[in-house]
Amino acid sequence: MKEYVEYLSELIPEKDSLKIVKTEAKKYYKEHSAEDCYKMYPILWQSDNFQIQEVGVFLAGYIADEYPDCLDFLHDVVSGHESWKVQEILAMAFDNYCAKIGYEKALPVIKAWFADDTANIRRAVSEGLRVWTSRPYFKEHPQEAIDLLATHKNDESEYVRKSAGNCLRDISKKFPELVAVELNRWDLSTKEVRQVYKLAGKFVEDCL
Repeated sequence: MKEYVEYLSELIPEKDSLKIVKTEAKKYYKEHSAEDCYKMYPILWQSDNFQIQEVGVFLAGYIADEYPDCLDFLHDVVSGHESWKVQEILAMAFDNYCAKIGYEKALPVIKAWFADDTANIRRAVSEGLRVWTSRPYFKEHPQEAIDLLATHKNDESEYVRKSAGNCLRDISKKFPELVAVELNRWDLSTKEVRQVYKLAGKFVEDCL
């Protein structure tokens, strides 16, 4: 295990390299057992190098279906990391978990995370599943994706609101009528909702 950390330390450059992080995490997951990954991710998380920590976050996401405490780790620990780059990996790891168990089966967890008090956790859902309607289940049920995202039009966090608005804008490229119908229902009396409305409506202005 120590050797693997040393290997990553030599491989990963000082500057941010998401491609290497993703490649190495997937490679380790494919070449090792879930138990090996379960033993490795906490060790990687203890590193002072945030990119090595990110490999550990990916591993936790890959095996969270088999080890529920890994999902707790993502939720309780990773969401508190100060680096926005690590928060991007949290979103990807959450999506990997959802993809592995199936998005329909993951709906209760998706909804629970989306209702969480922590903004980083809510945003991990919206950004992780982006583009929502390119994901199985939501591809066939775009209205459900729209409904979930629309609940955050007045989220207390601008960070989350912008994410929700951008996700709705993504969906509008394939389903402009559905997004337009949703946006036409909104009360635009607050600046928060207007902000999301503007983001989400960029490609459906003619329908509004």
